[in-house]
Amino acid sequence: MIDFIPFKSTYLFLFLMLNFQLISCAQSSGLKVKKRNIKKEKSESLKIKTAADRTNLYLKLLKGKNVAVVANQTSVISKRFNSESYGIDIPSRQVVEGVTLSKIKYVHLVDSLLSLNINVKKVFAPEHGFRGKADAAEIVKDGFDTKTGLKIVSLYGKSKKPSAKELEGIDVLVFDIQDVGVRFYTYISSLHYVMEACAEAGIKVIVLDRPNPNGHYVDGPVLEMEHTSFVGKHPVPVVYGMTIGEYGKMINGEKWLKNGIQCDLKVIPLANYTHNSEYSLTTRPSPNLPNDKSINLYPSLGFFEGTIINAGRGTEFQFQRYGASFFPKNNFSYTPKPNFGSKYPKEKGKICYGVDLSNTKKLSAVNLEWLIDAYKKTPKTESFFGNTFTIHAGTKRLQQQLEQGLSAKKIRESWKKGLAKFKKVRKRYLIYD
Repeated sequence: MIDFIPFKSTYLFLFLMLNFQLISCAQSSGLKVKKRNIKKEKSESLKIKTAADRTNLYLKLLKGKNVAVVANQTSVISKRFNSESYGIDIPSRQVVEGVTLSKIKYVHLVDSLLSLNINVKKVFAPEHGFRGKADAAEIVKDGFDTKTGLKIVSLYGKSKKPSAKELEGIDVLVFDIQDVGVRFYTYISSLHYVMEACAEAGIKVIVLDRPNPNGHYVDGPVLEMEHTSFVGKHPVPVVYGMTIGEYGKMINGEKWLKNGIQCDLKVIPLANYTHNSEYSLTTRPSPNLPNDKSINLYPSLGFFEGTIINAGRGTEFQFQRYGASFFPKNNFSYTPKPNFGSKYPKEKGKICYGVDLSNTKKLSAVNLEWLIDAYKKTPKTESFFGNTFTIHAGTKRLQQQLEQGLSAKKIRESWKKGLAKFKKVRKRYLIYD
């Protein structure tokens, strides 16, 4: 019996030590998990939040008012659900108050406002229409939204500016359109006309701000005012590095509206956004900008809109390639065909030889090499420049420079003075770093 006691004590000691180690490991592991969860929660909380999603900042401004909305298919807010029957999958599973949120559903702003008993009276639709299905430059007709029964007034038909009659009885107008930060992308022109009409009618405008996927740089020739059009109304470069809310403030502050009139403007800001933030759009902003790559290349390839060169319209790689049937044959070719984004694409049904840009690294400057390349490859028997090239460029000088055979470097040097002047103006209206 005496010999057995030390053995028993040793056994007990080892058992206790083993349990202590197991508990310690579990606690340590738990701590690590907890830290990971905290880090994950912090990451979730720092995600960019659109102004539309920040309902607490603007619903109180709409309660009891007659509201008009300028919107298209990008005018959505996110709703989270814990049901498998709603929304789309998201990578993470976030736990809030004991509920696992695994789904996000995007709901149109107009539908959301109506569900919250906001008195939406009508909708104004820009280029491409309320649901975003109209072709570029295609006339958008007045009508009614089949889902809500609301009257839809076109801002891309007989008039691009709301009339006094169309604004009659409206107390406040909400503008919520996803921009891509490019001067010849027409939604900033729609914003101009909406602000002007509301200023004349004494109606408040609320802009729900959205990220600019090309907000990380400023570049390109500055528009000369003798070349103003709906494709470009203001003395800004091709890429202006501002959100649409910041841009609205600049329109107002610089008194660019008719007769220098100013609008009663309020911008609802984004959360957790800087101009260098990475942001992937939830839906294509227009039929011919299908993804992040096309949006990033658009400032550079948009010049082709004013030429006879096809820039991917009539394919599902819009603004990710360029080519023509008269280019020298090479290993890359494609045939533009009518689709929902382009009913009448350039070079329809012809084999186009050209350049595939779908694997190009993200741009932080306007690339002129592709425009120069296309110009050199075009036979002298073909008229490279179309009627709209100057209004896309914003200046006659770019065409002259191409005709003179100037290098991209030389052309870019001619932009420096205008860009420096614009950046000083831009700085006064920035909301974000």
